[in-house]
Amino acid sequence: MAIAAQPQRWLGRFPAVWLGLLGALLALSGCSTDVHLSFLDPQGPIAAAQREHFYWVLGIMAVLVAGPIFLALPFFAWRYRYGNKAARYTPKWKFSRLLEIMSWGGPIIIVATLAFFVWRDSHRLDPYKPLVSDQPALQVQVIGYDWKWLFIYPDQGIATIGTMALPVGRPISMHLTSATVMQSFFIPALGSQIYAMGGMVTQLNLQATRPGRSLGENTMYNGDGFHQQKFTAVAMKPAGFEAWVARVRADGIPFDARALTAISQRSTHVQLIASLPKAKSMQGNVYFTGVSKSLFPAVVKATMEGTPVDLANAATLHAKVVATAVQKPATPATEKAP
Repeated sequence: MAIAAQPQRWLGRFPAVWLGLLGALLALSGCSTDVHLSFLDPQGPIAAAQREHFYWVLGIMAVLVAGPIFLALPFFAWRYRYGNKAARYTPKWKFSRLLEIMSWGGPIIIVATLAFFVWRDSHRLDPYKPLVSDQPALQVQVIGYDWKWLFIYPDQGIATIGTMALPVGRPISMHLTSATVMQSFFIPALGSQIYAMGGMVTQLNLQATRPGRSLGENTMYNGDGFHQQKFTAVAMKPAGFEAWVARVRADGIPFDARALTAISQRSTHVQLIASLPKAKSMQGNVYFTGVSKSLFPAVVKATMEGTPVDLANAATLHAKVVATAVQKPATPATEKAP
């Protein structure tokens, strides 16, 4: 009797267990945060398009794959139940044209439909494709270190660690590289994960449609501080962004060889703040001023060659390259190349 009573007690508790789990899920769903975490809560056009693509694929899989299974399963279970004399028994059955069409036609339709959406959205959401806008894109250069991201604003002459600011409604044209191992740059609420590799440059175009804060992170493991290599993408109104730039210029520390050496060490941005005595941090962020436009290409070149970054020579080389590109005479359209 005691043994038989145990299953009864467990079955009696089962509804309470499920009700408890349901209550926990409802409690979690009620939690709110001011940081957007997913493309299901899009903060820009790329993430919104990715959410639309996700729902289309999910709907196709539900209609063409899960739907027929859930509809056919009860039919077959009832039709071929034990004791049903009306069901045909054909042990020597060899071929059915209808079954062949269904077996091959279904997967072909599913693959063709998914291929269409994948092909269309792969071209539409190409990370290298500039976003259409009546405003010029804001240039941002991103360098992945262990375990932090350095964001360079070359036109503003500033750089940040811990936060990436962007003006609402203006496209962001990003160039990314890594100063160490390959890393994965991802802001889920804005869309488009992309890899950053040492000695190589990749591109990413994003845009924010409303003010807010979004989580950014490295999604590829790269050592002990991997879980702390996160940052906040802060979308601001244009006036707020200009005020932020002015604030960074006022509170940032000069970007010199000592600062570059500290950044290059394997450390989180919290440890970086502790290693820079003159660092002025705002809510755990570090700001730099006087950042040269030659820094990003210098890091790419040094990483590719396995040499230290020489800021002085990099600035001179960058100036020569720009001057050569400007002064190079163009071939007249009327002349033919020999």
